[in-house]
Amino acid sequence: MKKLYPFLACVIAPTVAGAMSVDVESPKTITADKIEYDVKSDTIKTSGNTEIVNQSGQRMTLTDSYLTNGGENMTGSDIKLWLGDNVYIESDNIERDGPDTIAYDATFTACDNCDAYGDAWQIWTRKITHDMDTRMLRFYSPVLKTYNIPVFWLPFFEMPDPGVKYKTGLLMPDFGSTNNMGTQINLPMYVNFSDTHDLTFTASYLTQENPLFQLEHRLNLDHSEYRTTASFTHNRLGENRWHIFNNDVIELGEYARATVFLERASDKTYLQKYGFYNDQPYLDSGASVELFGQSGYVIADAHIFQELRTYSSTHAIPSGNILPNIRGTYQTAPIFKETYLSFDADVLGISGDGTSSQRLIGDARIVSPWTLWGGNRITASVSARYDVYNFHNTELIDAGEFSGLKDRFLPSGYVEWGLPLFRPTAEWTQIIEPRARLTIMRKTDENRFTLNNDSAGTFLSDTTLFSDNRFSGFDLWENGTYADYGVRWSAFNPTGTMFEVFLGQTYDFDPREDADPNSGFHDGASDYVGRFEYDNSEWLDLSTRFRLSQTDFSLRHIETSAHIGDSQNFMSIGHIWSQRFTSYSEPERTINEVMAGIGVQLTQRWSVRFNAVYNLTDNRFQRHTGGIFYTHPCYYLSLQYRHDNAIKNDYVGTTTYQFKFGMSINGQQY
Repeated sequence: MKKLYPFLACVIAPTVAGAMSVDVESPKTITADKIEYDVKSDTIKTSGNTEIVNQSGQRMTLTDSYLTNGGENMTGSDIKLWLGDNVYIESDNIERDGPDTIAYDATFTACDNCDAYGDAWQIWTRKITHDMDTRMLRFYSPVLKTYNIPVFWLPFFEMPDPGVKYKTGLLMPDFGSTNNMGTQINLPMYVNFSDTHDLTFTASYLTQENPLFQLEHRLNLDHSEYRTTASFTHNRLGENRWHIFNNDVIELGEYARATVFLERASDKTYLQKYGFYNDQPYLDSGASVELFGQSGYVIADAHIFQELRTYSSTHAIPSGNILPNIRGTYQTAPIFKETYLSFDADVLGISGDGTSSQRLIGDARIVSPWTLWGGNRITASVSARYDVYNFHNTELIDAGEFSGLKDRFLPSGYVEWGLPLFRPTAEWTQIIEPRARLTIMRKTDENRFTLNNDSAGTFLSDTTLFSDNRFSGFDLWENGTYADYGVRWSAFNPTGTMFEVFLGQTYDFDPREDADPNSGFHDGASDYVGRFEYDNSEWLDLSTRFRLSQTDFSLRHIETSAHIGDSQNFMSIGHIWSQRFTSYSEPERTINEVMAGIGVQLTQRWSVRFNAVYNLTDNRFQRHTGGIFYTHPCYYLSLQYRHDNAIKNDYVGTTTYQFKFGMSINGQQY
């Protein structure tokens, strides 16, 4: 019989026999197939499977136990001290000393019956202690065994028990390698301040570059959360290179929220070289305040940018910071039937390079939707917009630098018609909807003032049609009267399969000034735009948008994305093709790029993933990544790589490899 010294103090209940549970001293319990109480000797004897739970909730299982009154002595076989659903300590001798449970010649594992051919890992140790106050497990002379094969020994090791969510200590290291900085060993340390406040500090050793230090800080309060990531290195060229990203969200009550954000780096290529780059073209720092109402919304924000792109012969890099930007909208309740009023205001300040401008926009609109006989839907709208600008040393169109005030007034209105026609059957429901909108707008020469503003022009697509503003910003104006028209057909069935097709066009009644030949807009009729979508809700989701020439229906632009398979075995494809022109009839170049990803679940635990971006125009990979992953209930490992072909300033594309290994205990990864 294995021996268990005082594990819990027992106050014996009346004599009980049979398979049952006995409340010893709430919440202490003994559960067994059979329990016998000897009044003369004041002892308890259990037969068969026995479970004992002490006051702290610690659970023990054993077989055929014998307990004396008060728990001074206990014997039993197959003694296991359980620390989680699949986590236990097994020992010949387990004793209790105050808050400490001590096991000798013990085995610890979190892989109880995880594999048919043995536990994935277990730790044998000369002595193990479990402190209920600190919730720490301490191993003396532990040996790590994998499938019962010794693989690693340490003189001492400690870790929190599985019931601990957060504990300060070292985390599992991971390894990486790049072709320009050598091998990288990451040694992370987790620091816990409270249940809502912690940080992770990582020191990275690089064989061909100086050490890198990383910090990730997290703080949650009742009505706010704060997130910060940062890194720093003093490289072998004597340069200090760093980055800091911060995002704080503060709830100011039920109807208000503030956000503070910071993105800064020491230079344009640091993020890319050290693996923190996510294809962002610039870094954005600033703050915003949002006010919510039942019928209104206001946001005030400011932005200070750090540009990461470089100048080229075909692209200009925008400059200037936004200080401030205030936008507000308010919509009334219906004043008649479904007719409502909306009011919008926008204040924008842009400054940089010795120039500045401030803009004030006021817009009032009335919208009146109606459903008439036969299902015809008519929406009428009338709006008036007034802009006031204050310029300081700002370069205007054909006017050089200018300082002073300018204003403009834009009345407009539209009438939109739609007629959705339904054809439901037991197998399919089909909808065909023709739609048209006529927009009447003042013709003005003041469609824009400055060379550098917040509007980047317009690009015709199916999402541009039937919109109130066809430009990406506010500074550029649509000019004159135009009509949008198109037709949509869709079908769906009870199993969830769905088709949708749309084709449309816009027509400008007034000549367009300086129209970009690649925008899709022309004097008169524009190019044709459309989309096609298919989703069978099981293994295929396909979507494509396209633009066709209005003269010969030749393809000008197409974007396609598809997901084939499920979440484990899949192929994802994205493709963009665009013909670029210097004039309406003179091609300049072609943009042709494909993105592809594949995932294969080789077995229940092994899987591979691969993603690539390939430039078909230049016949080269822009980047590709991949990896092999193994996920076990008790541990995980992965080997991943990333190859980047980008060349920018002092950064030349790299190949990076990373290996990760960790242990899982009760679903928590270490």
